[in-house]
Amino acid sequence: MSEEELSRQPLPYRMAPRTLDEYVGQEHIVGKGKLLRRMIEADRLSSVILFGPPGTGKTALARVIANSTTSKFRSLNAVTSGVSDIKAVIEDARNPILSEGKKTVLFIDEIHRFNKLQQDALLPFVEDGTIVLVGATTENPFFEVNKALVSRSTVLQLYPLTDENICTILRNAVDDKERGYGLTDVKIEDATLMKMAGLSGGDARNSLKALELAVITTAPDKNGCINITDEVISDCMQKRTVLFDKDGESHYDNISAMIKSMRGSDPDAAVLYLARALEGGEDIEFLARRILICAAEDVGLANPNALLIASAAYQAAAAVGMPEARIPLAEACITVASSPKSNAAYLAIDKALGDVRSQDTGTVPMHLRNAPAKGMEDLGYSVGYKYPHDFPGHIVKQEYMPEASRGKKYYEPTDIGYEKRIAEYLSYVEKETNKND
Repeated sequence: MSEEELSRQPLPYRMAPRTLDEYVGQEHIVGKGKLLRRMIEADRLSSVILFGPPGTGKTALARVIANSTTSKFRSLNAVTSGVSDIKAVIEDARNPILSEGKKTVLFIDEIHRFNKLQQDALLPFVEDGTIVLVGATTENPFFEVNKALVSRSTVLQLYPLTDENICTILRNAVDDKERGYGLTDVKIEDATLMKMAGLSGGDARNSLKALELAVITTAPDKNGCINITDEVISDCMQKRTVLFDKDGESHYDNISAMIKSMRGSDPDAAVLYLARALEGGEDIEFLARRILICAAEDVGLANPNALLIASAAYQAAAAVGMPEARIPLAEACITVASSPKSNAAYLAIDKALGDVRSQDTGTVPMHLRNAPAKGMEDLGYSVGYKYPHDFPGHIVKQEYMPEASRGKKYYEPTDIGYEKRIAEYLSYVEKETNKND
């Protein structure tokens, strides 16, 4: 590629690493002695699926592999390719003249976008070694990729790059005389690079795009120097990139963390995950429902008011919408996280449902049945029922359980929060009703 053609390429594309030594980050898979590095250096690559957030180096790794392998390297993008493109690669790979007797490494970007038929078309040729598959995806392959294909590949997870990784990549771009701005008088302080890294959300592509925008939109000073300041970076990046996909894996991970933080009585962590979900565009009614469920399931009767607050927050958030909805949602989230916890009510209903589904729990006792029509009392309906308010303490001994379920214990209150008072009251009821036994 000529120097003029290279200069027309976006900076993230120009700065893509060509070798493992130029690759920054993901030391857990490409560090010295790590699995993928050993495979690349030995040119003994087996099928792998790389998954992680955007800008973490999946495509860059594929380019490194392309530059390092003696195998034939082909690439497809699942967004624009179909079964016919896969078949064409397979035919070339099986042609001894076109393949020159070498293995074919096929890189498929966004592999999760292939439908089941397209993924199935790959399977026999990955299995028999006709191609070595390198798949890249931002989605969890265990959910989005053919299970048979996953089982025949090594799945490697890439993580958001650290601020130090991003700073190294940016500094390389500023100093590189061939592909970056090494021949341009660009001045940027390390502290400013660190600010860019903090705003990038671990995405190298975003940080390089911001650097390129900063350089081409900043006028040189009288000495011809382009000074990239914090103010320039603030204009170019606006706000931190949020790694959140409300339809993808991060949606499930984040809401799981929020619920577990509320259950674990950590209001700070819970409200952080709430903020991440809101900033990522999560549906506010979905968030309100999860808080409502947690209030009932995990707080329960240890603080009955938590459910009332969560219910009110649900209605308030739906009524006012964002951005104001963040306030009642935060109030409910913090209330649930800060409340004493009991799942006794949750356990009680599940235990009772288990009995109802698995065995005969008996018929409703006659004295508890209603007798709305004339003549029903003659059949025993409602006969013998004792109205508790007619007795001292509003308590009277009588059987409420069906005969087949007598002696069953479903609700076992804890001694935590308000439920301690419930336990004390139920103990008092038992004592009073057994006085005359």
